[in-house]
Amino acid sequence: MRIVADTGRCIGAAVCALAVPEVFDQDPVEATVVVLDPAPPPETHEAVREAVERCPSGALRVDGSTVSART
Repeated sequence: MRIVADTGRCIGAAVCALAVPEVFDQDPVEATVVVLDPAPPPETHEAVREAVERCPSGALRVDGSTVSART
């Protein structure tokens, strides 16, 4: 699993950071997503996929997965 974030699309809702704080955070100035671990451990994969699906702006995607940013 590899996480890709489009910070230009991020609206700073923090859904991802609240769901999986060991993988996602927010930039303190821009309030956009910061991916702390772009290749997170397997035990976080389910939570990461759920966070990606719940991203209101579609700024997150998982490479090689059926879960992707809304286009």
